This record gives sequence, C-alpha cells and structure tokens, in this order.
Amino acid sequence: MTTVRLLIGLALMLPAAAFSQTASVDPTGATAQGDVAVTIYNGGQSLVQDDRQLSVNAGRNRIEFPDVSARIRPETVNLSGPGFSIVEQNFDFDLLSPDKLMDKAVGQEVTLVRTNPATGAETRERAKILAANGGIVMQIGSRIEVLRDDGLPVRVIFDRVPPNLRARPTLSVTIEAARGGTVPARLSYLTPNLGWTADYVALFDAAKGAMDMQGWVTLTNNTGTSFTNAKTILVAGNPANGGGRRNWWQSSSGAIDQAGTESGPRERLGDYYLYPLADRTTIANAQQKQVSFLDVKGAPARATYEYLNSWMGSSTEPMSASSVLKFSTSKQGGLGDQLPAGTIRVYMRDARGDPQFIGENSIDHTPMGSSMALRTGEAFDVKVRPTVEQRTKKGGQRWETRMRYTLTNARPEAVTVDLAQQGLWGDTRVTAQSLEGKRVSADRMEWSVPVPANGSVDLSVTFDSRY
Repeated sequence: MTTVRLLIGLALMLPAAAFSQTASVDPTGATAQGDVAVTIYNGGQSLVQDDRQLSVNAGRNRIEFPDVSARIRPETVNLSGPGFSIVEQNFDFDLLSPDKLMDKAVGQEVTLVRTNPATGAETRERAKILAANGGIVMQIGSRIEVLRDDGLPVRVIFDRVPPNLRARPTLSVTIEAARGGTVPARLSYLTPNLGWTADYVALFDAAKGAMDMQGWVTLTNNTGTSFTNAKTILVAGNPANGGGRRNWWQSSSGAIDQAGTESGPRERLGDYYLYPLADRTTIANAQQKQVSFLDVKGAPARATYEYLNSWMGSSTEPMSASSVLKFSTSKQGGLGDQLPAGTIRVYMRDARGDPQFIGENSIDHTPMGSSMALRTGEAFDVKVRPTVEQRTKKGGQRWETRMRYTLTNARPEAVTVDLAQQGLWGDTRVTAQSLEGKRVSADRMEWSVPVPANGSVDLSVTFDSRY
C-alpha cells in the first residue's frame, strides 16, 4: 500500500489493558522460545521441539506460543506435558505491519496528526477509515478526504492493535489443566522452509594423484522465525513426504560408479544417517549458515576421460570426452565417510600455484566404500567420433553393425579414455573388437582406450544385435 509507506510517521496509542502477559512483545527482540532442538532433513522440512515452562490455572487456559515458525504445519502440532489436555489450537500468522494495521482499521476511527512545517504546531483530528484499497479514504467530520503524500509531516495514531494481528507468528492452544502452577511442556511441530544441503570443495593435485576434500553443511532458514541457541541434528536421507517413490528421471548425475558396502561409526536413524552439530547454534531467519563436517587431506584421486555413445549411430563431428575425477569413499585409500547428497566443486592449482575452479557436479547420498566418477566438464583437447561403417541384415530380426570410434588427443601427454557403448539389447553379442572390452551391464560395453600424445587411435567393434 504505497500511500501508507509514504507516511512520515506511524504510531500506536494503546491502553494498558490491551496487553496481556502472553501477548506482550519484548522490545529487546529476545525470543519467547525455550530449550529448542531442531532436526533438519534434506528435503527442506524440519522437526522443531521447543521445551517451555507454562504458568497455568486449574481448568481451561488459553496459552500463546510466540516465535513458532511462520510456515508451521498446524496439523503436525503436538503439545505434551503433565496434568493437562488440549481442547483446541489456532495459528495466527497475520503479522503486524503498517499496511495490515490500516487494512484492519477500515470502519474504525483513528487520530490524524498533521505538523505545520513552519511553526511545528500539531493539529489532531479524528478520522474514520472508509477504504484502504490502493489508497486511504477517510471521513473527517462531514467531509471525505484521501490521505495523500503531499510532503507535509503526517502521522496516524491507532487506538489499539487488532486482536488477530501479531508482532510475530503465534500459536495459541486452549488446554484443560488439572491443577494450577508451573508445568513443563514440549511443543513439537513440522515446518518446511528450513533445510540443509551438503557442499564440498575438492582441491585436486594431478601430479601427486591426490586431493583434499572439505565438506560443508549449508543451513537455510526461510521460515519467518529464528531458532535461538538450538540443538541441531541433520538427517541425511530422503524420508517420504506423501509423494510416493522417486521416479527414474529424478535420479542424480550418476557419480557413483560402484556403490560401497562399508559401515562406519556414524549414528543412524532407521535408514538415515545423523550429523549432529557439535555445538548449539542460532539459525537466524533469512540466513544461510555453513558448518564444516568433513576435512580430508591427500585422499587418492586421478583424472581420466569418459565418452558415452548412447546408441549405435554416427556423429557428424567429433565430440568432447568428459573430464572425470575418480576417487573412493572407502576407509582404506579414500575419504572414509558417508557423503550426504550435495554438490562437489573441484579446483586445481595453476602454474602460479593459485587454485582455480575446473568444474562441479552433484552426487546422491553415497555409502562408504563407493567408487566415484565425478564429471567436471568437457575436455578441450580429447575428442571422440563414432561412425557406423557398415550395417547388414543377417536374416530374421538380426543385424550386424560394424562401428569405428576415432579418438584424438591434442595434449602433450598420453591419455586413457573410458569409452562406453550403451543402448545394447540384452542378447547383443560382440563378434569382433580391436581392443578387449568388458560387458558391465545388459545394455552397456566399456573399453579403456589409450590415446598417444598428440595422436589418434581407432577402436573397431562389430555387434550382432536384434533390429
């Protein structure tokens, strides 16, 4: 509401009776939360458990809980404690603001204060707000006036705060207490918009065949509420949220060459791994916070090249092979940990010794002991061109296809390209090949092809297949 934002001042004249103990707002900004524990899941959903001390009277009480998430899922709220039961609950998320005050004042009277800029004298008039749609229309006495931004100092004084406007998100719960006094209670609920991701920074040293890997937890809070001095546990995994199974097209980038089978000491919760933060932390609203959880030096790693031909067909021009960083998450000769899903960003030192970014890719949740092949980009100097040299029908539904893969290398050192032919039928046979390959799955063959420095090489393969 542009007109309201242009007002020079906006004030509240509130009688003392307008405030109750539960509705008061701490001017210091201190939180009304108690002892808070937050369990944060990868998908942006979190479990909040807030232990507070409640002062209750015997019988029915209306208890207000300020500083809950503005995105709280009210249907997940649970309040537990000795000697009381819940009658009903309400969540008030209509937050106090100048625009909302004016909206709620329609039909009510306010005090309009104008200041003479020459003399400083103030004049006050009672005005009834008639409309607040794109501008403020008021009735002052017998005249109708539109409140304008005319450069004169103007304030609007409201008599009270409307009962359904809150300075911060507030959950109100009506309980039936067996006796009066102070009782401990735990408020728990689920909220979206509080999540975490894992981010990794890898510094690769090609000469040493090693890399340093650092893992960071990135917490993001867009709930509208800060969680102060919270005990925080991160859960790595994909709990179901009513959406059913993940579809095949939602898979990750495929960085896991072979899934690991090793177990580690990290705490589990069912089929998920827990990453508790060592210290309590404040997760402020509209904030990203990063905490280190992995720091490994000198893990073995090597750079290689990969090329995938997705079907037995020709390419009109040479295609770049993928630059690939290979490493392990094993306890022996690897990173020695489970890796939560996230993004790995890879750096290498240039000739001046400065680390430079060379690429990034995402990984899925990765068990310990996995063999990893992280694709970081496309090679400038290493190319592959697949060509169908001949395709002959052998009778029935059988065909013979002779493929030639031409690999070129403009680098001053020899390289090895892991070339894969995918899209094979389960009964496809290789009847001839210039270099021995291996069948890694029903529809995929792989060859490790050495390519000399500043040279080229051809790989010839003959397939017997259906169609």
